[in-house]
Amino acid sequence: MTIRSEKLMDLSSAIAAFVTDRCHLSIGGFTVNRNPMGAVYEIIRQGRKKMHLYAHSNGQGVDELVGAGCIEKLEIAYAGNGRFAPTCIRFKQAVQNGTILVEDYSNYQMNLRFQAGAMGVPFLPTRSSLGTDIINKWGFSREVREQDPRIPDEKLVVGKNPFPGWADTENLVFVPAINPDVTIIHVQQADELGTARIQGLTMADVEQAKAAKHLIVTCEELVTTHEMKLHPDSNQIPHFCVDAVVHLPWGAYPTACYNFYDYDPFFLNDYKKIASDDNLYQKYLDDYIYGTKNHQERLDVAGDLRLQTIKADPRTGYAINLDRK
Repeated sequence: MTIRSEKLMDLSSAIAAFVTDRCHLSIGGFTVNRNPMGAVYEIIRQGRKKMHLYAHSNGQGVDELVGAGCIEKLEIAYAGNGRFAPTCIRFKQAVQNGTILVEDYSNYQMNLRFQAGAMGVPFLPTRSSLGTDIINKWGFSREVREQDPRIPDEKLVVGKNPFPGWADTENLVFVPAINPDVTIIHVQQADELGTARIQGLTMADVEQAKAAKHLIVTCEELVTTHEMKLHPDSNQIPHFCVDAVVHLPWGAYPTACYNFYDYDPFFLNDYKKIASDDNLYQKYLDDYIYGTKNHQERLDVAGDLRLQTIKADPRTGYAINLDRK
């Protein structure tokens, strides 16, 4: 008799179980690479609101969550889709309109903050941002910080180096830990117990995963535990960190998933135009997200021909002869 793991869930059930209104949410990925887009679309479908979002340097996932009105506060280093949108469009509009609050850190600082959360320590020190306005410009006021005990009283603290003989640095920047209620990452392979493998660059996903109270993993391939044990050095996420495993092929689409598919430049070019117009964006939400029941229906809107165009070449891990303009 085969015993199925209780962690193995469909996407709708996983989001319903762990992602709530006003929760502190973290999503993995980097710009247009390995965003957990299937999960992002499901969060929007389920109508989650007033969430506090953390991301390292994200693009499409952040922009669509912000554009759909799911996010109240955001902590991030960079929000952009590369050449398609050097600054994410709906994100930029929300900042300008004052509909979200944003606090920014350097890329390195965000990684350290997740690392501190993963380590179970309240902060980690760095030299990053000394002499810059990252120290002086705060996105959350004292009043906002007092209203939410989950937000640190200080954005960061500049203090004396406690080991001056060790490094020629008088001051250090102490950045606070992040411990999200839930993190969502998309990976290439996982087993039903939760052991997960990321192929290619891991970005900050491993730190984000280990810092979270709950972790949802969506994966391209659901493989056996035996197969994951054959190359244990390639596994970054241990099973005991994971609360839900969702088998979700094309789960990062329209962003890329190395060795499986590239980002969709046709969609991202269209999205740039759509996101710049409120009416077009609402129609996009209605047709592409609210009008689809699940991620497979979302993929059906894109069409098999589009998906085959961006499918990765097994030798390079990227789509070849893809018009990226």
